[in-house]
Amino acid sequence: MSYLSHYSNVLLVFTSLFFSPFISANASYSFVDIVSETTDSVVAIGLYTPLESDGNQVLGTGFVVGNGKWVITNYHVVSKILDPQIVQHYVAIHGEGRDVTAQKAEIIDIDPVHDLALLKISNELKPLKMGSETLLKPGNEIAFTGFPLGAAIGLYPATHKGLISAITPDAIPARNADQLTVSMLKRLKKPELVYQLDATAFPGNSGSPVYNIETGQLVGVINKVFVSQGKEAALSSPSGISYAIPVKHVMAILNKNDVKY
Repeated sequence: MSYLSHYSNVLLVFTSLFFSPFISANASYSFVDIVSETTDSVVAIGLYTPLESDGNQVLGTGFVVGNGKWVITNYHVVSKILDPQIVQHYVAIHGEGRDVTAQKAEIIDIDPVHDLALLKISNELKPLKMGSETLLKPGNEIAFTGFPLGAAIGLYPATHKGLISAITPDAIPARNADQLTVSMLKRLKKPELVYQLDATAFPGNSGSPVYNIETGQLVGVINKVFVSQGKEAALSSPSGISYAIPVKHVMAILNKNDVKY
């Protein structure tokens, strides 16, 4: 064996041994890790009214973006007009169980058409990574993390996994034509496309981030659940059909307010 041949073999073995741990470490970055990282960026959105309660009334879910001082949630989560006669404000609650911290969340902008609201907080939290504006095709797997049961048993973020089943006009399905409202018909004439998900969300999931299960990047925002048997059945008999606003509309409200992401 020549000196050069021997050197090449040694180099090959050394390179293989050197890079193996690195490759293995990347490969072990699992869905569990993605969920853990995403959960750090998820907050509960609540209403603080000290005259009525010592605690916060949990209304839905939100997530941190930008430099860590901005929060996105659904417009319908924070659409209540606050009483100017008393101390009352929205809060972003971060943590788990009873070990949580709440900070005032100021509404900076709203987008009622796409059911989005942009809030500002004072203390920086970990921001979520943005995905691509391009709509993902049906069949792609996704997950979302939020607070489906609110504060009934303490704040425990829950993650649900599913897939994009369709890209559909933003109108709640109706079993009969006479159940279509004027608002639904207007949206069908000028449809905004949203994701239909084969995944079970609940009312408290409003505002939950929908993300890519491999990268953790934001795909969309949960904004409604198809309830087939009335509101009372939303928890006991969920339809398993949920809807999400594409991330491009989140980017639009951030761009409008000069929020870097």
